[in-house]
Formats: sequence, C-alpha cells, structure tokens
Amino acid sequence: LRFVLTEGKKRQIRRMCEQVGLKVVGLKRVRIGKVMLGNLPVGQWRYVAPHERF
Repeated sequence: LRFVLTEGKKRQIRRMCEQVGLKVVGLKRVRIGKVMLGNLPVGQWRYVAPHERF
C-alpha cells in the first residue's frame, strides 16, 4: 500500500491500518516538504539545496 500524508505522524498510518485488520511491517519517509530524501541512509543528513528551501 502507499499512503500520502500532508501532516500527521507515522503512528497515524499504523492506527488506520489496525482499524481494518492490517499489520504495518515498515514505513519509509520519502519526502519532507519539497525535499526528496532519495537514497539518503537512515541517520544521515545533507544540506538543503536553494530550490528545496521552504
């Protein structure tokens, strides 16, 4: 399944799935605002490019 949240938290997705009998095995954040995370490893960071600033 794929979810798109504009606000909220990871637990929100877990609760929604639980309500319909689904178990969430993992979640992955792919974007924060205009910033695409791409292949950025867990725990790493990078500078925000000028066109990504909000």
